[in-house]
Amino acid sequence: MVKFGIISDTHIDKLREKEIQSVLQELETIFIDVDRIIHAGDIGSKRVLQTLQNIAPVTYVLGENDIGFESETFLTITTQEFSKPIGVIHRLPEDLNLFCEKNKLIDGILIFGHTHKPLIKGTEYNVLLLNPGSPTMPEAPNQIKGFEKPLARPSVMKLSIENGIVTTFIINLKYEL
Repeated sequence: MVKFGIISDTHIDKLREKEIQSVLQELETIFIDVDRIIHAGDIGSKRVLQTLQNIAPVTYVLGENDIGFESETFLTITTQEFSKPIGVIHRLPEDLNLFCEKNKLIDGILIFGHTHKPLIKGTEYNVLLLNPGSPTMPEAPNQIKGFEKPLARPSVMKLSIENGIVTTFIINLKYEL
């Protein structure tokens, strides 16, 4: 089994010191059992990467606000537990189907950020889209007809893969904005 902690849009540079400490401590607790942490961009501070790297190895892509960081805007991760690549990008491309075909993500997973809205969704071309939301600047998920309007909650995500079976869930942080 392999376990990933997934995070995006930390924008930690926009918080006060007390808030930064609260968020980073909670992330240490949430991600304590993961094998790797994936950050889908808009990190905000190298301090975030340092904290995450103390928990587990970190793979990250650049978001539009990540000036001074060195990485790619898109990358793929492979694991023995899953036969397809796991793509990581900050912002979804306009033609998602073409992008997924070109990058061999059909029947795979694409992790993204940018919207600050948590999302777990399958596509008609069999790609699992995962967005962990934001632990610091959350946006409410889209409202579903017949349900009350959801609240914006700070969030991250965990992804487990065992024998090709994918399990993922959103974790709302206790940290209060």
